[in-house]
Amino acid sequence: MKTYLLLLLLIFPLSLHAAPRRDFATQYRPERRIQVDTRREGDSVRVYLRFPDRNLLRRGFPLHVVAWTDYDTRRPLWQDTVRQLSRRLRPDGPAARVDFCLPLSKLRAGQVLSMAVGPAEEAVSGDAAWLELRPEYLARTFILTDSLNQPLMRRYLHAREVFGVSAYGPDQRLTVYRYPLSSLAAAPPMAAAGIQGAQSRTLSMQDSAQFRADQLLKLPAGLFLLRMGGTRLRSGLLVEDNQFPELTTADELIAPLIYLTTSQERKKLFDAPDPKKAVDQFWLTVASNSQPIARQLIRTYYGRTMEASQLFSAHKAGWLTDRGLLYLVLGPPESVYREAGTERWVYRTDVERSGTFVFRAKPSTFAPDNYELVRRPEYEQLWYAAVEQWRKGRTAQPGR
Repeated sequence: MKTYLLLLLLIFPLSLHAAPRRDFATQYRPERRIQVDTRREGDSVRVYLRFPDRNLLRRGFPLHVVAWTDYDTRRPLWQDTVRQLSRRLRPDGPAARVDFCLPLSKLRAGQVLSMAVGPAEEAVSGDAAWLELRPEYLARTFILTDSLNQPLMRRYLHAREVFGVSAYGPDQRLTVYRYPLSSLAAAPPMAAAGIQGAQSRTLSMQDSAQFRADQLLKLPAGLFLLRMGGTRLRSGLLVEDNQFPELTTADELIAPLIYLTTSQERKKLFDAPDPKKAVDQFWLTVASNSQPIARQLIRTYYGRTMEASQLFSAHKAGWLTDRGLLYLVLGPPESVYREAGTERWVYRTDVERSGTFVFRAKPSTFAPDNYELVRRPEYEQLWYAAVEQWRKGRTAQPGR
């Protein structure tokens, strides 16, 4: 019997080892993430990609497009390539933009696309651009653009930032509805349900206005819903004060400290004669009066705050969301595994703070890519160990 098993191992070595799970951690590295947007154009869907490093596109490889039934499946539904890529490239500083069309007949809501430039295997890895084909992505006939009519590739702006709406088809009217902003921060990962109190399931509209679809716009701070013509095609847009996602005022620097401080400590910072100086002193105290360590802690914490807002902003600033909560305190996840409707963030390097956090999809009109953390009491020790690392000045992000 042992001899028979040994023969099987020699003849079929690969069949006894499952392929490694696809890791999507790159999707939460802003410097490496490929941004994606879509616009319905008749019987096609135009896909817009923004690659962070245009040098990677000069290797002569085609753009591979692969369709899957879900994030974790291993057998693609179909594969295609977009050739003559150099003719489609549009420089964007150190980055590059590409757009192309896919026939709507090949696409189904619920399917997932992966896209990458390089050898074919790169398009099936977690490092590729991934897009879940939600119904709104297949139906929405407009995209947001910047002041130069380039795809904006994000769902947030800072107040008075100029932007536009590029609609497919004849001149259309754009209706903009304004709702109040939320400043409610995510609860700790071990918090009991309802710890933040009951929240309204609906938002009260504050006002609305109409514009031409080709008109450049500037909006005040608020949460907005954009609707094209008389259709049900809508898109959420977050508009924050100042230079969001950059932090420029003392209040903006104090607010994210909610994850590391008590309410009394934050009140003391807000009430200080010079709040910005008080914030500097807070970090200097944490760093045991070492200015180099204090500067490194400030760069790390507020760098993560800005990155979380770039990654997760939708119905509210990204650092206020559940994923933003972990991103600030624990850092970018080391591994991310996706299944239908769930994400698993894995931290394993630091023994005291190692753990797996599960997020479940909770999409909305304002935030189609929103996920909520599954909170558990057993996270308490891990969480307080991570906060203590910050409070003792021991946390630093390598390479920052």
